Amino acid sequence: MANRELVVGLIFLTKTTVGILGNFSLLYHYILLSFTDYRSRPTDFIHKHLTVGNFLALLCKGVPQTMAALGWKPTFGHFGCKLLFFLHRVGRGVSIGSICILSVYQAITISPTNSWWAELKVKAPKFIVPSIFLCWMLQMLVNIIFPLYVISASSDKNSTNEKNFGYCSSVRHERTTDLLYAVLLSFPDVLCLGLMLWASGTMVFILFRHKKRVQHIRRTVSAKSSPESRATKAILLLVSTFVYFYTLSSVFQVILALSDNPGWILVNVTAMTAACFPTISPFLLMSYNSKVPRLLFAWRGNIKSPHLMRNM
Repeated sequence: MANRELVVGLIFLTKTTVGILGNFSLLYHYILLSFTDYRSRPTDFIHKHLTVGNFLALLCKGVPQTMAALGWKPTFGHFGCKLLFFLHRVGRGVSIGSICILSVYQAITISPTNSWWAELKVKAPKFIVPSIFLCWMLQMLVNIIFPLYVISASSDKNSTNEKNFGYCSSVRHERTTDLLYAVLLSFPDVLCLGLMLWASGTMVFILFRHKKRVQHIRRTVSAKSSPESRATKAILLLVSTFVYFYTLSSVFQVILALSDNPGWILVNVTAMTAACFPTISPFLLMSYNSKVPRLLFAWRGNIKSPHLMRNM
């Protein structure tokens, strides 16, 4: 095995392991919270599905990519490759949709009571569950065509008609088909991205206006921020991190899609950038509450403190 393959394999292994443990730990916390605390916040449901989406994206992309980078060429077969790519796309889409729903909900929650969406603030929690399930259904419908051109890398087809991704391949087709295909798959992501940017801008404006209003009384009160302010800042950090990594990943995805014969470096760099956000996001959420368990094996702290992370 070449040194570069070993280094890339270790990077994939580290990111995948850390990301899976982080998301599993956070998911375990929220599942435990749902059984021990009947007053859990509506955003807890969004966080659960965000971690599930991240978990699917890492498991179905990071694990086989790690195996391929370390020199172990797994044979998944045609059906296995189609299923892996489909679940990865659905998990990635649910992760994006969950962040979108979370940012929009938080923007509604912190909006002034005298604003035009004051009535929507009362009804917003009722729309969370239907919105999440609609997100799952939409991602499954949109990505159902994704596995059509995915085949096993060990197939007997002429290699000049395939794009090899290390453990699976895709059949090449015309550039026009590639473009239409990319537009269809990217439309839900672009829509969610637009909503996230709008919600983030709204939250920044509301926080700035609130800060200006209370600036004159901060000298006499504690400087500790409110739970709503901390939750909003956490979501803004989550959204900004996502936008950065999503933009970077999209650039490499476009280059990869337009390449007739993508090289080893391009395939692996594209996979690395795609795994960045699912790996980092659970730790961003944890960082805004010191009591949230950092490790998978810290469940005892959860049992003793069922009210953890109530304000996120």
